[in-house]
Amino acid sequence: MKVEIKIDDGCNEPKVIIITNKVTDEINDILNTLSSKSPEVITGFYNDLAEILSPNDIIRIYAAGGKTFALIDKKEYILRQRLYELESKLSKQSFVRISNSEIINLKKVKNFDLSLTGTICVKLSDGTVTYVSRRYVSKIKQVLGL
Repeated sequence: MKVEIKIDDGCNEPKVIIITNKVTDEINDILNTLSSKSPEVITGFYNDLAEILSPNDIIRIYAAGGKTFALIDKKEYILRQRLYELESKLSKQSFVRISNSEIINLKKVKNFDLSLTGTICVKLSDGTVTYVSRRYVSKIKQVLGL
Protein backbone atom coordinates (compact mmCIF):
# COMPACT_ATOMS: atom_id res chain seq x y z
CA MET A 1 0.00 0.00 0.00
CA LYS A 2 1.25 3.46 -0.86
CA VAL A 3 0.65 6.37 1.51
CA GLU A 4 0.89 9.94 0.30
CA ILE A 5 0.52 13.16 2.30
CA LYS A 6 0.12 16.56 0.64
CA ILE A 7 0.47 19.80 2.59
CA ASP A 8 -1.94 22.51 1.41
CA ASP A 9 -2.06 25.84 3.27
CA GLY A 10 -5.60 26.45 1.96
CA CYS A 11 -6.93 23.24 3.52
CA ASN A 12 -8.99 23.82 6.68
CA GLU A 13 -9.89 20.19 7.41
CA PRO A 14 -7.97 16.97 6.66
CA LYS A 15 -9.34 14.97 3.71
CA VAL A 16 -8.61 11.32 3.04
CA ILE A 17 -9.04 9.81 -0.43
CA ILE A 18 -8.54 6.09 -1.01
CA ILE A 19 -7.90 5.02 -4.59
CA THR A 20 -8.27 1.29 -5.18
CA ASN A 21 -9.52 -1.20 -7.74
CA LYS A 22 -11.70 -3.04 -5.19
CA VAL A 23 -12.79 -2.86 -1.56
CA THR A 24 -10.83 -5.40 0.49
CA ASP A 25 -10.66 -6.24 4.19
CA GLU A 26 -7.63 -3.97 4.45
CA ILE A 27 -9.62 -1.05 3.00
CA ASN A 28 -12.51 -1.75 5.37
CA ASP A 29 -10.08 -1.81 8.32
CA ILE A 30 -8.67 1.56 7.24
CA LEU A 31 -12.18 3.00 6.95
CA ASN A 32 -13.15 1.66 10.38
CA THR A 33 -9.99 3.08 11.93
CA LEU A 34 -10.46 6.49 10.36
CA SER A 35 -14.15 6.72 11.17
CA SER A 36 -13.99 5.49 14.76
CA LYS A 37 -14.38 8.43 17.10
CA SER A 38 -14.02 6.63 20.40
CA PRO A 39 -10.91 4.78 21.56
CA GLU A 40 -11.01 1.06 22.20
CA VAL A 41 -12.45 0.67 25.68
CA ILE A 42 -12.64 -2.69 27.36
CA THR A 43 -14.05 -3.04 30.84
CA GLY A 44 -12.79 -5.90 32.98
CA PHE A 45 -13.89 -7.07 36.40
CA TYR A 46 -11.39 -8.07 39.08
CA ASN A 47 -12.42 -8.66 42.71
CA ASP A 48 -15.88 -7.18 42.04
CA LEU A 49 -14.36 -3.92 40.77
CA ALA A 50 -14.77 -2.71 37.20
CA GLU A 51 -11.55 -1.46 35.61
CA ILE A 52 -10.89 0.11 32.22
CA LEU A 53 -8.36 -2.07 30.43
CA SER A 54 -5.91 -0.69 27.90
CA PRO A 55 -5.71 -3.00 24.87
CA ASN A 56 -1.92 -2.45 24.78
CA ASP A 57 -1.60 -4.11 28.21
CA ILE A 58 -3.65 -7.19 27.35
CA ILE A 59 -1.53 -10.30 26.79
CA ARG A 60 -4.34 -12.64 25.75
CA ILE A 61 -8.10 -12.95 25.79
CA TYR A 62 -9.64 -16.38 26.13
CA ALA A 63 -12.89 -18.16 26.85
CA ALA A 64 -13.15 -20.88 29.50
CA GLY A 65 -16.05 -22.28 31.47
CA GLY A 66 -18.59 -20.10 29.69
CA LYS A 67 -16.77 -16.87 30.62
CA THR A 68 -14.36 -14.58 28.79
CA PHE A 69 -11.10 -13.53 30.44
CA ALA A 70 -8.36 -11.00 29.69
CA LEU A 71 -4.87 -11.62 31.06
CA ILE A 72 -2.82 -8.60 32.13
CA ASP A 73 0.29 -8.95 34.30
CA LYS A 74 -0.74 -12.30 35.82
CA LYS A 75 -4.21 -10.90 36.67
CA GLU A 76 -7.27 -12.44 35.04
CA TYR A 77 -10.09 -9.99 34.40
CA ILE A 78 -13.59 -11.22 33.60
CA LEU A 79 -15.06 -9.60 30.51
CA ARG A 80 -18.73 -9.31 29.67
CA GLN A 81 -18.18 -9.45 25.93
CA ARG A 82 -17.83 -12.48 23.71
CA LEU A 83 -14.65 -13.22 21.77
CA TYR A 84 -16.15 -12.31 18.39
CA GLU A 85 -17.22 -8.90 19.76
CA LEU A 86 -13.75 -8.25 21.13
CA GLU A 87 -12.10 -9.49 17.92
CA SER A 88 -14.02 -6.94 15.86
CA LYS A 89 -13.31 -4.16 18.38
CA LEU A 90 -9.55 -4.68 18.74
CA SER A 91 -6.83 -3.59 16.32
CA LYS A 92 -6.18 -6.13 13.57
CA GLN A 93 -2.52 -5.07 13.58
CA SER A 94 -2.05 -6.03 17.23
CA PHE A 95 -4.54 -8.81 17.97
CA VAL A 96 -5.06 -12.10 16.17
CA ARG A 97 -7.32 -15.05 16.83
CA ILE A 98 -5.40 -18.30 17.28
CA SER A 99 -8.29 -20.64 18.12
CA ASN A 100 -12.03 -20.65 18.65
CA SER A 101 -11.39 -19.77 22.28
CA GLU A 102 -8.38 -17.42 22.22
CA ILE A 103 -7.10 -14.10 20.89
CA ILE A 104 -3.49 -13.00 21.51
CA ASN A 105 -1.73 -9.66 21.43
CA LEU A 106 1.06 -9.97 18.83
CA LYS A 107 3.04 -7.28 20.65
CA LYS A 108 3.20 -9.57 23.71
CA VAL A 109 4.55 -12.64 21.85
CA LYS A 110 8.10 -13.75 22.69
CA ASN A 111 8.30 -16.37 19.94
CA PHE A 112 6.49 -18.83 17.70
CA ASP A 113 7.70 -22.45 17.61
CA LEU A 114 6.97 -23.78 14.12
CA SER A 115 8.67 -27.14 14.68
CA LEU A 116 5.45 -28.91 15.71
CA THR A 117 3.56 -30.60 12.88
CA GLY A 118 0.07 -29.24 12.29
CA THR A 119 0.17 -26.50 14.92
CA ILE A 120 2.26 -23.61 16.22
CA CYS A 121 3.39 -23.15 19.82
CA VAL A 122 3.22 -19.54 21.05
CA LYS A 123 5.24 -18.28 24.02
CA LEU A 124 3.93 -15.02 25.45
CA SER A 125 5.83 -12.30 27.32
CA ASP A 126 4.55 -13.45 30.72
CA GLY A 127 5.78 -17.02 30.13
CA THR A 128 2.37 -18.42 29.16
CA VAL A 129 2.54 -21.09 26.46
CA THR A 130 -0.45 -21.58 24.17
CA TYR A 131 -1.08 -23.21 20.81
CA VAL A 132 -2.53 -22.12 17.49
CA SER A 133 -5.27 -24.53 16.46
CA ARG A 134 -4.96 -26.22 13.07
CA ARG A 135 -7.82 -24.16 11.70
CA TYR A 136 -5.89 -20.90 12.33
CA VAL A 137 -2.34 -22.00 11.36
CA SER A 138 -2.56 -20.65 7.80
CA LYS A 139 -3.92 -17.32 9.08
CA ILE A 140 -1.04 -16.96 11.57
CA LYS A 141 1.51 -17.83 8.88
CA GLN A 142 -0.04 -15.16 6.67
CA VAL A 143 0.17 -12.59 9.49
CA LEU A 144 3.82 -13.55 10.08
CA GLY A 145 4.61 -13.44 6.37
CA LEU A 146 5.59 -17.12 6.16
